[in-house]
Amino acid sequence: EAQELEEEVLEVRRRTLGEEHPDTLNSMHNLAITYKELGGRLKEVQEVQEKVLEARRRTLGEEHPNTLRSIDSLAVTYKEPGGRLKEVQELEEKVLEVRRRTLAEDDPCTADAMHVLA
Repeated sequence: EAQELEEEVLEVRRRTLGEEHPDTLNSMHNLAITYKELGGRLKEVQEVQEKVLEARRRTLGEEHPNTLRSIDSLAVTYKEPGGRLKEVQELEEKVLEVRRRTLAEDDPCTADAMHVLA
């Protein structure tokens, strides 16, 4: 039921706001998380997350919090069994580098990024 509602919201946002509007990208991100929670759709989850990340990099920039959230989500997905561990490390290092540069070293978000990388 949640999946159906999220798919409906996404379609409305695509139609009314456009494919790369922040609200549309948020809906895509949320739908990917729902797909992941329901299981069995890992390839589709990765494709949606990669598309959202690419669009957020283009429209918001590499250092925007929503872009970093997309990087984090994609890294978690890549950790799935048979995952892409080299890419996970590269993504997590990027998040940590940006957070160290844009936030204080003792900021909770920076600490979270360091914890994830460890």
